[in-house]
Amino acid sequence: MVSGHHDHSTHFTAMASPCVVLVDTDHEVLAAEVGEIAKSEALRIEEKFSRYRPSVVTHINDTAGTMVEVDEETADLLDYATQCHTLSGGLIDITSGALRRAWNFSGQGTLPTQAQVQSVLEFVGWARIFWERPRLRLQPGMEIDLGGIGKEYAVDRAVDLAKAHSATPVLVNFGGDLRVSGPRQTGSPWWVAIEDVDRAGAAAGLLELSTGALATSGDTHRYVRDRNVRYGHVLNPNTGWPIAGAPRSVTVHAATCSEAGLLAKLALLRGSGAEAFLKSEQVRAWCVR
Repeated sequence: MVSGHHDHSTHFTAMASPCVVLVDTDHEVLAAEVGEIAKSEALRIEEKFSRYRPSVVTHINDTAGTMVEVDEETADLLDYATQCHTLSGGLIDITSGALRRAWNFSGQGTLPTQAQVQSVLEFVGWARIFWERPRLRLQPGMEIDLGGIGKEYAVDRAVDLAKAHSATPVLVNFGGDLRVSGPRQTGSPWWVAIEDVDRAGAAAGLLELSTGALATSGDTHRYVRDRNVRYGHVLNPNTGWPIAGAPRSVTVHAATCSEAGLLAKLALLRGSGAEAFLKSEQVRAWCVR
């Protein structure tokens, strides 16, 4: 992350990621207010949709097999998850988190056996879920995980709330998924670093950003290595195995963080066809192999 000398920053951790809110102003009180608004929204979304502690998601997962009625915001996210599932031909699936029972992507784990993967696959598949807004029912043993869309959603919400509070330019970055409210006060762009896939925290390049959002999908931090072959954490929910030929990382620029994230995931899921897909979508994008 690169910024100017007038930026005021709010740093915190949410959704297992380092987060920073940059506000382009000399007005310290205003900057602190905007930073706090973005931080509060990130923490609210994390608390509501966490799969690690009591939340809407853990309640849904704990009551698998029975009908649950969800609130408007949760229903909107489930509708969006359905849309992602359809657009990806079933490859973006919020029930695929169950595959973690077979895989360990700490970088240290070993490959699961086909039998281990197969035993979990019966608990994967959005088509097996009953979803008729606002009512949801999972099959016993199934679970949902909104982590794949939650961070991007939080970035968009934080920027929208910051803009509603003040016209001051802001950049919201939650774990590398980021969005700007517009150009800086001088009219110049923000400078943003793209992370190096082999050296966490190091920059592979710098981008100018005056509008919209960037989201990255890849295996920089989550993978398993076996016999010198690196397997990324993006799994095909139909087979339970990693997508073959996928780039190490895909970064996409789009109007919103949710849209950028969706396009990055769709590209990654195309494997060796990632670049051709992004070209056909006519978006600014960067693939690292």
